[in-house]
Amino acid sequence: MSGGPGDLVVVIGAGPYGLSVAAHLRAAGARVRVFGEVMGSWRHAMATGMFLKSTPAATDLSAPVPGGRLADFCQEQGEPELTELTPIPCEVFVGYGMWFAEQFVGEVEPTRVVFVERAGAAFSVQLEDGERVAAAAVVVATGLAPLAYIPGSLLTLAPHGAGPEAALSHTSHHTDLSRYAGQRVAVVGGGQSALESAALLHEAGAQVQVLVRAAQVRWGAVPVLDRSLAERLVRPASPLGTGWALAGLCRAPHAVRCLPAPARMLVFRRALGPSGGWWLRERVEGIVPIRTRRRIEHARLHGGEALLRVSGASDDRTVDGRAEMAVDHVLAATGYRIDLDALPFLSPRLREAVACVTGSRSPSLSAAFESSVDGLYFTGSLAAPMFGPMLRFVAGTAFAARRISARLTRTVPHR
Repeated sequence: MSGGPGDLVVVIGAGPYGLSVAAHLRAAGARVRVFGEVMGSWRHAMATGMFLKSTPAATDLSAPVPGGRLADFCQEQGEPELTELTPIPCEVFVGYGMWFAEQFVGEVEPTRVVFVERAGAAFSVQLEDGERVAAAAVVVATGLAPLAYIPGSLLTLAPHGAGPEAALSHTSHHTDLSRYAGQRVAVVGGGQSALESAALLHEAGAQVQVLVRAAQVRWGAVPVLDRSLAERLVRPASPLGTGWALAGLCRAPHAVRCLPAPARMLVFRRALGPSGGWWLRERVEGIVPIRTRRRIEHARLHGGEALLRVSGASDDRTVDGRAEMAVDHVLAATGYRIDLDALPFLSPRLREAVACVTGSRSPSLSAAFESSVDGLYFTGSLAAPMFGPMLRFVAGTAFAARRISARLTRTVPHR
């Protein structure tokens, strides 16, 4: 086992949250090792051609000193200034994240953590190359990729596992949707991921339709750059949108944590429903068929096709005496679920020791993002059920990084 655990903090994940936490810790003099591919999920779990739904002001990683904003990156690269009317290409955000890592984080080890277990008062962290690292604290910032959710009603389409080669995949499985050119694809979901994937599939030459459970698709409003004082007072702006409710959630995520557990979970689930970005609407509406009030009741494979029995459908063909929709591929844009059991690198004993929010498998956290296991921290989307929906977005990096860094620099000795 390499190194002593007394002063080492291990950060698992090198996306926006992992990089922000590591930047603050290293600036404070802590000894840190960061494991993961820089912006890995953004590079490998987003289809080419996608844009961020967030505005430029809501996509800054958290640096410990000035100069680490997206605007600073664009200025240094000679890129034009971004406004709320400028959708941000994912590749630009990836470039920003990699630049941020070089400027404010330093070494990031592109190695996968395969196992974390308690070792006395410390932690034993095993890497994929066999190395074992002793750490005083571990910060889990793995992002959404391990939490991809596919409804059980669809899993029969992929008996050997969902993925691009199967009849069923999740949006997080793709970097290039042009592979489905000429194929019939059903996209399941009504949020940004579903609608943007449908646009990309259509533009790549696929025969695509979107199946949405809701009665209608919601679209974001076109931003107004110059609002009157009265408009700003009635509907204040926030990283998540306009309105007092969203502004409150963004300005006081610590207050969300103080709510009773049922109220917190209600905020987490209902504060931001599925919707599409305003700039995407013209690429979808009236171009891609959107079937609302549709719920998949049953799915099966038959002769190389995926057959879906869909409630509310009236135009499906009859196969073997049953009305079913036949497609070549089903793309599940069904989001993510916070579930500790989806993090297999945590030992079973460690997962069992982590207290969870009542009625869920999301970790219960202190005001400093520490779990019930001393020294084990969770941030990003894994913390959203405790601190509210801002932690699902890059906008939450400053709040999380500062609190975690402040806590760890008090409790973990410096070199």
